[in-house]
Amino acid sequence: MTVTRRKDGTIGYVELANPPVNAINREMRQGLLDAVQWAEAEALERVILSGAGRGFAAGADAREFNRAPEPPHLPEVLRRIELSPVPWIAAVHGAALGGGAEILLACRYRIARPDATLGLPEVTLGVVPGAGGTQRLPRLVGMPAALDLIPTGRAISGDAALRIGLVDALADDPVALASAV
Repeated sequence: MTVTRRKDGTIGYVELANPPVNAINREMRQGLLDAVQWAEAEALERVILSGAGRGFAAGADAREFNRAPEPPHLPEVLRRIELSPVPWIAAVHGAALGGGAEILLACRYRIARPDATLGLPEVTLGVVPGAGGTQRLPRLVGMPAALDLIPTGRAISGDAALRIGLVDALADDPVALASAV
């Protein structure tokens, strides 16, 4: 299973788990959509979204590149997260790149480790970020900072992300901080 979920009181914990880099595939997209529905049905106070293993999520699963896209599509999933009455908090360690960065941009709050890596590097492969990141990032950090990141594909650290407003807080253990808030 690429998405696991559990509840502790009124807090939901959703974890992305598709080793080795938590690549986003159809099963993960469906798991996230199911998690949104679960969080709303359970009337949770908040959901803390994290990645298992070495990082948050490092983009699309390359094994799906040469196949026709299968629903649910990432833009639809992220819209559900963004519009959910239950606030989603991204707790980021390691890499949040490409689709992983798009997922954290759809969350209401973002907490990262100082050494996390965040960015939309797909432009270096000739691919435009396709799940709303080109709209969400400028709204969050402003046009100058977004134009420094989107067309270049440059990735930044959690420290730098805090400075430009891409993340709301830094913590050595983002899940613990999100749980305590």
